[in-house]
Amino acid sequence: MALAHPERRGSTPLNIGEVLAALAEDFPSMTASKIRFLEEKGLISPQRTPAGYRQYGEGDVERLRFILALQRDQYLPLKVIKDYLDAIDRGERPENLPGGLTLSPRAVSEDVAAELRTTRSRLLSEEQLRAESGASATLIDALRSYGLVAPEDGRYDEHALQVARACVQLESHGIEPRHLGPFRSAAEREFGLVERAVAPIASRRDEASRARTAETAREISDLCLSLHRALVHGRISRMEG
Repeated sequence: MALAHPERRGSTPLNIGEVLAALAEDFPSMTASKIRFLEEKGLISPQRTPAGYRQYGEGDVERLRFILALQRDQYLPLKVIKDYLDAIDRGERPENLPGGLTLSPRAVSEDVAAELRTTRSRLLSEEQLRAESGASATLIDALRSYGLVAPEDGRYDEHALQVARACVQLESHGIEPRHLGPFRSAAEREFGLVERAVAPIASRRDEASRARTAETAREISDLCLSLHRALVHGRISRMEG
């Protein structure tokens, strides 16, 4: 999967319907409005005909596939993805993206391409959750009991896997699920804050507004997490002095 610079496009121009068809297998909920939203945010820049119609090349399609995979699978905000792509387009070699992906300028390795194509939002059985997180059955029971994970029809999502992995590590420091109620309460309060902040956008029902709502919510959440981290690390730094 080539991560082409916007100027490097395939020879056969595609219209937006053909782009959607090319992305449909991996991103069935993709819409024309979302593509135009990504263009508005500066992540893609399709060519225009003299009459003003957009024309997409193969490079645009792969760039879209790359952006959407990172957003879906790595939960990265568009600003982070855009900053990275801008650096690549300038010929720079930026640091690895959050999430552990190692990317080369101008191209994605075949291994990474395969990972981006095959990594999906998965639902895990409890047995799979325990195997992938290293959590015991007792720990999973406790996480459920304290509302830190909540299966749906007996299946767990990727967020539950992240919670379980973190709690396995915390357990090694003597921090048990019963100690973590404040984190759940804080997460609920943070979500309420984010929900209120995006309410004016969320009230609009068109596809582009839904995309803006989700992206704005992620950005606000990232800022909240940064604030939380700074406050906690500030307290920890006082332990050194």
